[in-house]
Amino acid sequence: MATEHIDTRLLEGLTEQSEDLNSDALRITREALTDFGQVVESEQRRWWQRGGLIAGAGGLAALWGASRAFADTASPSGSMADDIMALQTAASIENLAVSVYQTAATLPFIKDGNKTVAAFIAKTTTQHQAHAQAFNAAATKAGGKAQNDPDPKYKAVVDQTLPTIKTPADVVKLAITLEDVAAQTYTKNVSQVSTADLRKLFASVAPVEAQHRATLLAVQALLAGNAADLITIPVDPAKLPAAAGSVGFPDAFYKTDSASPISEGAVK
Repeated sequence: MATEHIDTRLLEGLTEQSEDLNSDALRITREALTDFGQVVESEQRRWWQRGGLIAGAGGLAALWGASRAFADTASPSGSMADDIMALQTAASIENLAVSVYQTAATLPFIKDGNKTVAAFIAKTTTQHQAHAQAFNAAATKAGGKAQNDPDPKYKAVVDQTLPTIKTPADVVKLAITLEDVAAQTYTKNVSQVSTADLRKLFASVAPVEAQHRATLLAVQALLAGNAADLITIPVDPAKLPAAAGSVGFPDAFYKTDSASPISEGAVK
């Protein structure tokens, strides 16, 4: 019988470089947040210096006008109001992901099951919490409110699905859905927000969510093949099936068909 060739490069990259990717993404995210805050403050200060602000109730209306003026200056096709909704929706998706992973971590077959899966859930929860904080920080810098609630559309899906979860494979399937929605949404947001700093922010988080999905797809394939014992870090490539190196990357280009609209998780 011919020996199957296993390309170990993707597997090694998926495991050994995972933390590097997230560290780089968080650094870029922090830079984007800092730059965005500076731009907002600079534009608002410039508007005030033009003498456009008047006292009393008119001043509040003018302050909102300053934010809109900043948005119109940054990009004729975008607006600050849309940016805030996009950021709030992103935060809502992250809030839901955190809730799902935290719930999953308490399930006996996760808590007392495969240690690698449990460790992945713990690490991923921390990353989603950081992403939610970043999106909310940008929303408040832009003059909006922080979104601390979960995405309403997918919360309904989660509420319907959680009672049916009986195995690790069920948890993985649900997590794949949420990670895919997040990655697709942020990928699309890159072309929807009105400033370079916000595009940088979404572009730094999207690949982390895509990597979560890739890892989960590989785990799903091993669980389906009754090979849960192969879900380990570090990976032993010699024991993995040939498809393990490619199953996590089914698309050459990330799709955005299932991206959430910017208003889906906005604060009402």
